[in-house]
Formats: sequence, structure tokens, C-alpha cells
Amino acid sequence: MSRLPTVAPARFTAAQQALFEHITQGKRGQKSSAETFLNPDGGLRGPFNALVYAPNVGDPCQQLGAAVRFDSTLSPHMRELAILTVAAHWQAQYEWWAHEKIAREEGLDDDIIAGVKAGVLPNSVAPDLTVTHRFARELLDQRRVSDQLYAETVALLGESKVVELVILLGYYTLISMTLNVFEVPLPVGQPAPFARSSSNNE
Repeated sequence: MSRLPTVAPARFTAAQQALFEHITQGKRGQKSSAETFLNPDGGLRGPFNALVYAPNVGDPCQQLGAAVRFDSTLSPHMRELAILTVAAHWQAQYEWWAHEKIAREEGLDDDIIAGVKAGVLPNSVAPDLTVTHRFARELLDQRRVSDQLYAETVALLGESKVVELVILLGYYTLISMTLNVFEVPLPVGQPAPFARSSSNNE
């Protein structure tokens, strides 16, 4: 059970309603109805219920999330691999559950997804994905990136994509912290991706 009680749309303030509309009617909602964003209690699912508690910063936060997901020049494979790398680092159950499905929909191979979860990619992975994973892992694990890896990543991706990658990693770190701190549960009946979790898989 989440540490934050569900805020139902009927109880939204004007600022909360605006955030709700930006989520459900923005790029995330282009192929989905508003109901798909709601959990069985009637509130926003995933990390979004937490953002409702502080809409003044929650709304800009979700707008950044929409930008890094839908407006990025990173390939869908690179984007989802990077997101899964963050989810694995934080053992963010909901984030992994949600983006494992998206990664598969975007065509990321199962062996790559399993490699991200295990922390070691297969040797056959394309160089751009390999360097994305190495960059993300080193930044998350060491809190910085070596000159050698930075130069290698820029050589393969270009400076603009490296900036986007850092912003994406930072955003999904924020989402992982939100999910873990507030113990956002998985949908009922879904197994926890990571065994080393406390209560946010119940």
C-alpha cells in the first residue's frame, strides 16, 4: 500500500486538475483515455499520485518527463535501455514493471532487457546501446563519468545526445526515488521484478 493516500479527481484543487489534464490530455494520453491513468481507487497511478500532492512542482516535473520520453532525439532503444538501467539501480519496482513492457513494445530484445537487469549486457549489443548502458551505470554507481568514457560516449552519440541522456537519467532517478519513498504498489497480481524490495511490491 502506498504511503500517500489516493487523491481522487473529484477532490482535486484547480492546480491538481490542471496537472491531471496535462498528464491525460498531453502526449502521454494521445493514444489512451483518461481512465487508463487511474488506479482501482480512482486516483492517478504510478508516480503521478505523489505529484498531485505538490502540483506547483509536480506539473513541471511531469512535463519534463513527457519531454524526455516523447521529444528526445535518443532512439527508443537507447531511451528505454537507459530508463531500465535507472530502474535496476534503484530497484524501483513500478518503474521496471512499466518500462519493461514499453521496451518490448519498442523492440528492445529480451536478452538485452535481461542483461540490464543483471547488470551485464550481451557482447553482441550494438555500440550505441553498450556505451549508453556503460555511461548510465558509471554515472549512477560512481556519481560521475570518467574522461575516457565521456569521450567515447560523445564520439558515438554527440554532445547533444549526451546532454539529453544525463537529463533523462536524472528525471528517472527522481521518479525512482518517488516510487520507492512513497512505496507505490504494482498493479494487483503483478509479481515484483526485484526480490530485494520491502513493501512496495505488495
